[in-house]
Amino acid sequence: MRKENILDLYTHGMLNNEDLGKPEDALRQPAVRLWGANVEIIDLTQPFSGKTPTWPYAAENIQIIRLRSHAKDRVLAQKICHTMHMATHIDAPLHVEENYPSIDEIPLNRFIGEGVVVSVPKGDWGVITPEDLEKVEPSIEEGDIVIINSGWHRYFGDRIKYFCYAPGLYKEAAQWFVKKGVKGVGVDQPAIDHPLGTRLAQGYPPLAPWLVEEYKRATGRDVREDFHYWEPCHRILYTHGIFGCENVGGDIDKITGKRCLIIGFPLKWIGGDASIVRMVAVVKK
Repeated sequence: MRKENILDLYTHGMLNNEDLGKPEDALRQPAVRLWGANVEIIDLTQPFSGKTPTWPYAAENIQIIRLRSHAKDRVLAQKICHTMHMATHIDAPLHVEENYPSIDEIPLNRFIGEGVVVSVPKGDWGVITPEDLEKVEPSIEEGDIVIINSGWHRYFGDRIKYFCYAPGLYKEAAQWFVKKGVKGVGVDQPAIDHPLGTRLAQGYPPLAPWLVEEYKRATGRDVREDFHYWEPCHRILYTHGIFGCENVGGDIDKITGKRCLIIGFPLKWIGGDASIVRMVAVVKK
């Protein structure tokens, strides 16, 4: 063994420097080939960290605790405490309906397949309708995984606008997806349902009663006149075996308007109500 500074040896587990690769080696992007073709991987995932925003009024913020450190233990190990309903994640049917499957019970082939990333731009409180879905390009086909780019991923963060003023799907769109026979639906919004159809404005009391008052002031209507159902997309889609992925983002704009392979595998969490996923799109180069 070559004579080395004892600090270097200790830092590297008594290995010499030349035994180790460089940080850039760990970041090198190798080519990816599937069935003989070079492909590109596009990340559709929002970042996860101690700053990842959580659903307002309903969940504790993420906690990250360092259990081991390089200086003391020569390894880094962290403990993370959070719900699975943050960043890019997939809900299980059990999340909204009793006696339905948990996330580990869903067949893996539901989370991978051909699909489309479609543009349905919407502003504050816009409703994504069956008419919108009928007009998208490429067209939505039976068996597709459908990712909707409403433009809302640009507001992702600890913002009232992102969570409380988002556009979204509602009952009619969910029924359209069931009739179409899609495999899964992902949205670049905080929930698979319109925010005014969630606990923010529904329930007794709603989590954000000011939002009910704001809708009345802005429209002159009671929110329950226009959004009578509580999370209808969650309940209709999930109980029909169609997964829902929330907070899709990343490089979604890069792949919008294209047909691709979409993959988003959850953790094998026994009894889990949801799971954070790394959702990606795969296209031929």
